Amino acid sequence: MRKFLTVLAALAALSLSNCGYNTIQSEDQEVKSTWSEVVNQYQRRADLVPNLVNSVKGFAQQEKDVLLGVTNARAKVGSIQATPEVLNDPAAFQKFQQAQGELSSALSRLLVVTENYPQLKSDELFKNLMAQLEGTENRITVARNRYIKAVQAYNVTVRSVPTNFTAMMFGYKEKPNFTVENEKEISTAPKVDFTPAPAPAK
Repeated sequence: MRKFLTVLAALAALSLSNCGYNTIQSEDQEVKSTWSEVVNQYQRRADLVPNLVNSVKGFAQQEKDVLLGVTNARAKVGSIQATPEVLNDPAAFQKFQQAQGELSSALSRLLVVTENYPQLKSDELFKNLMAQLEGTENRITVARNRYIKAVQAYNVTVRSVPTNFTAMMFGYKEKPNFTVENEKEISTAPKVDFTPAPAPAK
């Protein structure tokens, strides 16, 4: 009896490996791993934001709205739990992506503000902080790119024949991927115009 069960288990394992089950498992783990790296880089950015805000505060008292916007966006990002379950919930994934987009937008406005403060830009601590922030943005881009490729491979597997039957049998579904909200806007080439602005009427 024991020998029969062993043979049966071996046949079952062989059958699963031939139907793409192991591939789905491997690619599912790759998606989760790359997602963890995305979250890790987002967390690094969120940790740097309070330091950036404090650095600018003393120089930009009149820019309270911009600083408040960054602080609120940082708090919103911190309130969303980026658990692995987010990958299987398109609505939660979109909410997470939207919060990160708001923080990116708030940081962009803050960096424009700092252009008005030459003394701030020459400060060594501020320059180091900006370098770290820039490096973080680059790491986020790389991590997102790896996640996009991992999700692409996984989604192709769960939609292709015959592995899609295995995916359906074990409840594996497509995972959401990153998109941009302003896809139509960025598809148009930006207009470059060096014509000087007209002088104000006297």
